[in-house]
Amino acid sequence: MPNQHTYQRILLKLSGERLRGSQGFGISADACKNTAESIKALHDKGVEIGLVLGGGNIFRGINAKDLGVSRTPADQIGMLATIMNGVALQQALAAIGCPSRVLSAIDCPKIVESYNWQNAMSYLKKNEVLIFVGGTGNPYFTTDTAAALRASEINAQILMKATKVNGVYNKDPLKFPDAIKYNEISYSQVLAEKLEVMDATSIALCMHNRIPILVFHMQLLAQDQIETLILGKEQGTLIH
Repeated sequence: MPNQHTYQRILLKLSGERLRGSQGFGISADACKNTAESIKALHDKGVEIGLVLGGGNIFRGINAKDLGVSRTPADQIGMLATIMNGVALQQALAAIGCPSRVLSAIDCPKIVESYNWQNAMSYLKKNEVLIFVGGTGNPYFTTDTAAALRASEINAQILMKATKVNGVYNKDPLKFPDAIKYNEISYSQVLAEKLEVMDATSIALCMHNRIPILVFHMQLLAQDQIETLILGKEQGTLIH
C-alpha cells in the first residue's frame, strides 16, 4: 500500500517491559502478540520500521550490583536478554504474516543474524521489519543509545520512544502531581535540565544527526491508535 503518512521510515524504541504484560517478569504471550499486531498495523500502511528492544523484563544490568556482578558482565547479560526478546517478537510477527529480521550487535550466529549495515538497508527495501538487539554491542551504553545509533544508520525520519507516561515532563509525573508537560522541547534543553527521558549520549547523537524524537505513552501502540503517531498529529512530546 502506498505510504501517505508524515513518516515513511521510523525507529521504534520499546522497553523490555512491553513484552512482559501484566507479569512480574519474563515474556507474556499475549503482550508479545499484541505488540506484533501493532507493528504489523504500521507495516501494512507502508511504513518502514526499525525496532530496538530493551531487556529489562528479563534482566536489568544497572541493578546487578545487588548480585555482586560487575558492570561489564551485567551489561552483557542484559544484551543477551534483548536477543531473547527479539526472537520472541520475531516469532510473533511471523505467526501473523509480518516479515521481519532479528539483527544482533553481538555475534550469536546459531540463533540470530549479526548486524550488518548493508544487509539492514537491503532488508528495509524489501519491506521487512528490522528488530535490532544486543544494544550497541558494548557495555556502558543503553538501549536508548542503540536506538539513536540505529536510527542514524538507517536514516530514520524520527525516533519514537514508548514510555509509561505521555511525554516529557520537568520532573517525574508518577511521583510529582505538579509536574509540567512539554509538548515540544529542544535537545539542548533536555540536556541542560538533565531530563531523564533518555540518556545524554542518545540525545546528543540524535541532535548531531538531526533526528527528532517523539516520546509517547505506550498505550498509543494499540492498533486503533497507532496511526496517529505516523500522521504527525500532536501526541506526547517532540524533541527537536
